[in-house]
Amino acid sequence: MATLNLFRALRVPYPDYESGFWGEQTSTLNFCEEDYALSFYCAELCNTVTNALFVWLGVKGILSCIKYSHPNIFLVAFIGYIVVGLGSISFHATLKYPMQLVDELSMIYTTCLMMYASFSFSKSRIFSVSLGIGLLGLAAFITLYYHITKDPAFHQTAYAILTATIVFRSMWVMESQLRPALEARQARKSDELLKTMWIMVITGLLVFLGGYLLWILDNTYCAQVRGIRRAIGLPWAVLLEGHAWWHLMTGLAYYYIIWGIWLRHCLTGHDDEYVLDWPRLLTSIPEVRREKKRAQKQQ
Repeated sequence: MATLNLFRALRVPYPDYESGFWGEQTSTLNFCEEDYALSFYCAELCNTVTNALFVWLGVKGILSCIKYSHPNIFLVAFIGYIVVGLGSISFHATLKYPMQLVDELSMIYTTCLMMYASFSFSKSRIFSVSLGIGLLGLAAFITLYYHITKDPAFHQTAYAILTATIVFRSMWVMESQLRPALEARQARKSDELLKTMWIMVITGLLVFLGGYLLWILDNTYCAQVRGIRRAIGLPWAVLLEGHAWWHLMTGLAYYYIIWGIWLRHCLTGHDDEYVLDWPRLLTSIPEVRREKKRAQKQQ
């Protein structure tokens, strides 16, 4: 009873602004969070604020690349990660079509960068240049087609195919190239290292799919979810913002960039010099670090 009374005492109603600072919606998409229900200056406050995770992780990744001398392609990928976060912030705050394009197309461009990093490794210069040109052409085609059709299903399908291609390609490289190389160098270490890699892959995949499920449920049962939010009031209602949870959980797709960095160092034979620092499975952010003592021994 005391808990229920406390819950009711802390409950406040939605402010409900009739109109917002940014005016009418021009975007082709809208989500289950009610527009300007929490802020006059921000159309979807929860969906906006949760994108700060992308920006923070992007900055963290850039600093890590600089500090530990990771390949430059990953530094560029982290810059793309920040752009995704800022684009999504701009879109959800304003619900304007140009900001929607920044949000959604930056996802495509950053994924193309990761695809280049995956497929160009250890290939010839001619292949790498051809791949780069091909990916630029693909990104341009997706941009033009999406801008013309404004079909969100096309964007979502293109993003899903690109992401799945990278993930499955990296899995194949991990087993077909990395495992034999590690077993030849250090048989004992091979199983432990690859086990940790697979844990990272599966964890990232489950978190990503969990976020997608919450988004789908949020869209499918939007009317019911909105009714529950109104009934329980603030601040508790924000915990039922499914698209905001999608942002938080897909933000941890960061795992896949870290996995890519670690995979690259292991493939180049630097697995004794670089280590994965990931103390807790779901409550810590993994980072690939360079061990000073081992690096000095190799110099």
